[in-house]
Amino acid sequence: MKLKAQIMDEKSLRRAIVRLSHEIVERNKGAENLQLVGIRRRGAPLAEMLASNIKKIEETAVPQTSLDIRFYRDDLSKLEDQPILREEEALTLDVNNRDIVLVDDVIYTGRTARAAIEAIFRCGRPKTIQLAVIIDRGHRELPIRPDFVGKNVPTSKAEIIEVHVPKYDGDMGVYLMEK
Repeated sequence: MKLKAQIMDEKSLRRAIVRLSHEIVERNKGAENLQLVGIRRRGAPLAEMLASNIKKIEETAVPQTSLDIRFYRDDLSKLEDQPILREEEALTLDVNNRDIVLVDDVIYTGRTARAAIEAIFRCGRPKTIQLAVIIDRGHRELPIRPDFVGKNVPTSKAEIIEVHVPKYDGDMGVYLMEK
Protein backbone atom coordinates (compact mmCIF):
# COMPACT_ATOMS: atom_id res chain seq x y z
CA MET A 1 0.00 0.00 0.00
CA LYS A 2 1.06 3.53 -0.74
CA LEU A 3 0.48 6.61 1.42
CA LYS A 4 -1.87 8.96 -0.38
CA ALA A 5 -2.43 11.60 2.32
CA GLN A 6 -2.35 12.28 6.03
CA ILE A 7 -5.90 13.10 7.08
CA MET A 8 -5.28 13.89 10.76
CA ASP A 9 -2.07 14.48 12.67
CA GLU A 10 -1.69 13.65 16.37
CA LYS A 11 -3.08 17.00 17.57
CA SER A 12 -6.18 16.88 15.38
CA LEU A 13 -6.82 13.24 16.32
CA ARG A 14 -6.53 14.07 20.02
CA ARG A 15 -8.91 17.03 19.56
CA ALA A 16 -11.43 14.74 17.85
CA ILE A 17 -11.21 12.26 20.75
CA VAL A 18 -11.79 15.06 23.28
CA ARG A 19 -14.80 16.28 21.25
CA LEU A 20 -16.22 12.76 21.05
CA SER A 21 -15.78 12.41 24.82
CA HIS A 22 -17.85 15.56 25.40
CA GLU A 23 -20.52 14.43 22.91
CA ILE A 24 -20.83 11.03 24.62
CA VAL A 25 -21.24 12.65 28.04
CA GLU A 26 -23.74 15.18 26.72
CA ARG A 27 -25.91 12.65 24.88
CA ASN A 28 -25.97 10.32 27.91
CA LYS A 29 -26.56 13.14 30.42
CA GLY A 30 -23.44 12.21 32.37
CA ALA A 31 -21.32 9.11 32.76
CA GLU A 32 -23.01 7.20 35.58
CA ASN A 33 -24.51 4.44 33.42
CA LEU A 34 -21.87 4.34 30.67
CA GLN A 35 -19.64 1.45 29.71
CA LEU A 36 -17.14 1.80 26.85
CA VAL A 37 -16.38 -1.29 24.77
CA GLY A 38 -13.44 -0.97 22.38
CA ILE A 39 -13.53 -3.25 19.35
CA ARG A 40 -10.12 -4.92 19.05
CA ARG A 41 -7.62 -3.92 17.83
CA ARG A 42 -7.49 -0.18 17.54
CA GLY A 43 -10.88 0.48 19.09
CA ALA A 44 -9.57 -0.72 22.47
CA PRO A 45 -6.87 1.96 22.97
CA LEU A 46 -9.26 4.57 21.58
CA ALA A 47 -11.85 3.52 24.20
CA GLU A 48 -9.14 3.91 26.86
CA MET A 49 -8.48 7.48 25.66
CA LEU A 50 -12.20 8.28 25.69
CA ALA A 51 -12.57 6.84 29.20
CA SER A 52 -9.65 8.93 30.43
CA ASN A 53 -11.17 12.10 28.96
CA ILE A 54 -14.63 11.33 30.36
CA LYS A 55 -13.10 10.84 33.81
CA LYS A 56 -11.55 14.32 33.55
CA ILE A 57 -14.83 15.85 32.37
CA GLU A 58 -17.20 14.12 34.80
CA GLU A 59 -14.85 13.14 37.63
CA THR A 60 -16.34 9.65 37.30
CA ALA A 61 -14.47 6.53 36.21
CA VAL A 62 -16.20 4.85 33.27
CA PRO A 63 -15.86 1.06 32.98
CA GLN A 64 -14.01 0.20 29.81
CA THR A 65 -13.22 -3.15 28.21
CA SER A 66 -12.28 -4.56 24.82
CA LEU A 67 -14.21 -6.90 22.58
CA ASP A 68 -12.89 -9.46 20.09
CA ILE A 69 -15.59 -9.81 17.43
CA ARG A 70 -13.88 -12.46 15.27
CA PHE A 71 -16.29 -15.07 16.58
CA TYR A 72 -19.33 -13.07 15.47
CA ARG A 73 -18.33 -12.19 11.89
CA ASP A 74 -20.78 -13.11 9.14
CA ASP A 75 -18.22 -12.77 6.36
CA LEU A 76 -16.09 -15.79 7.27
CA SER A 77 -17.70 -18.19 4.85
CA LYS A 78 -15.44 -21.22 4.81
CA LEU A 79 -15.07 -23.53 7.79
CA GLU A 80 -11.27 -23.16 7.80
CA ASP A 81 -11.72 -19.37 8.07
CA GLN A 82 -13.76 -19.71 11.27
CA PRO A 83 -11.82 -18.89 14.44
CA ILE A 84 -11.87 -21.45 17.21
CA LEU A 85 -13.39 -20.06 20.39
CA ARG A 86 -11.36 -20.98 23.44
CA GLU A 87 -13.10 -20.85 26.80
CA GLU A 88 -10.85 -18.06 28.09
CA GLU A 89 -11.88 -15.90 25.10
CA ALA A 90 -15.61 -16.22 25.76
CA LEU A 91 -17.30 -12.86 26.24
CA THR A 92 -18.21 -12.09 29.85
CA LEU A 93 -19.47 -8.51 30.06
CA ASP A 94 -22.19 -7.28 32.40
CA VAL A 95 -24.15 -5.13 29.98
CA ASN A 96 -27.63 -5.41 31.48
CA ASN A 97 -29.41 -2.05 31.60
CA ARG A 98 -26.14 -0.19 30.78
CA ASP A 99 -25.56 2.45 28.11
CA ILE A 100 -22.91 0.74 26.00
CA VAL A 101 -20.71 2.78 23.69
CA LEU A 102 -18.93 0.61 21.13
CA VAL A 103 -15.68 2.26 20.01
CA ASP A 104 -13.91 1.53 16.72
CA ASP A 105 -11.37 3.29 14.57
CA VAL A 106 -13.10 3.19 11.15
CA ILE A 107 -16.59 2.27 9.99
CA TYR A 108 -16.80 0.97 6.45
CA THR A 109 -19.37 -1.71 5.52
CA GLY A 110 -20.95 -1.91 8.98
CA ARG A 111 -20.20 -5.63 9.39
CA THR A 112 -17.79 -5.13 12.29
CA ALA A 113 -20.37 -3.03 14.15
CA ARG A 114 -23.06 -5.66 13.46
CA ALA A 115 -20.80 -8.39 14.85
CA ALA A 116 -20.06 -6.30 17.96
CA ILE A 117 -23.77 -5.69 18.55
CA GLU A 118 -24.43 -9.43 18.30
CA ALA A 119 -21.62 -10.11 20.79
CA ILE A 120 -23.06 -7.55 23.23
CA PHE A 121 -26.53 -9.12 23.05
CA ARG A 122 -25.04 -12.53 23.86
CA CYS A 123 -23.98 -10.99 27.20
CA GLY A 124 -27.34 -9.54 28.15
CA ARG A 125 -29.75 -6.73 27.41
CA PRO A 126 -28.23 -3.24 27.48
CA LYS A 127 -30.35 -0.13 27.88
CA THR A 128 -28.76 1.34 24.73
CA ILE A 129 -25.94 0.56 22.32
CA GLN A 130 -24.23 3.52 20.71
CA LEU A 131 -21.36 3.56 18.22
CA ALA A 132 -18.38 5.94 18.29
CA VAL A 133 -15.84 5.92 15.45
CA ILE A 134 -12.90 8.11 14.56
CA ILE A 135 -13.50 7.87 10.79
CA ASP A 136 -16.67 7.19 8.78
CA ARG A 137 -15.54 6.35 5.25
CA GLY A 138 -18.93 5.38 3.80
CA HIS A 139 -19.72 2.35 1.60
CA ARG A 140 -22.18 0.77 4.05
CA GLU A 141 -23.54 -2.70 3.27
CA LEU A 142 -25.79 -2.73 6.35
CA PRO A 143 -28.14 -0.06 7.75
CA ILE A 144 -25.78 0.97 10.55
CA ARG A 145 -24.84 4.56 11.32
CA PRO A 146 -22.47 5.72 14.06
CA ASP A 147 -23.79 8.01 16.80
CA PHE A 148 -20.45 9.77 17.26
CA VAL A 149 -18.01 10.47 14.40
CA GLY A 150 -14.61 12.11 14.60
CA LYS A 151 -14.46 12.85 10.87
CA ASN A 152 -16.30 11.84 7.70
CA VAL A 153 -13.85 10.90 4.93
CA PRO A 154 -15.42 9.85 1.62
CA THR A 155 -13.22 7.20 0.02
CA SER A 156 -13.15 4.97 -3.01
CA LYS A 157 -13.14 1.20 -2.58
CA ALA A 158 -9.51 1.24 -3.77
CA GLU A 159 -8.51 3.29 -0.73
CA ILE A 160 -7.95 2.28 2.89
CA ILE A 161 -7.98 4.40 6.02
CA GLU A 162 -5.37 3.63 8.69
CA VAL A 163 -5.80 5.01 12.19
CA HIS A 164 -2.49 4.83 14.04
CA VAL A 165 -2.36 4.63 17.84
CA PRO A 166 0.84 4.53 19.91
CA LYS A 167 0.09 1.09 21.38
CA TYR A 168 0.30 -0.61 17.98
CA ASP A 169 1.95 1.83 15.61
CA GLY A 170 4.32 3.99 17.64
CA ASP A 171 2.65 7.17 16.35
CA MET A 172 -0.78 8.73 16.30
CA GLY A 173 -2.62 9.93 13.20
CA VAL A 174 -5.01 9.03 10.40
CA TYR A 175 -3.73 8.15 6.94
CA LEU A 176 -5.36 7.57 3.57
CA MET A 177 -3.67 4.68 1.77
CA GLU A 178 -4.00 3.48 -1.81
CA LYS A 179 -4.17 -0.24 -2.52
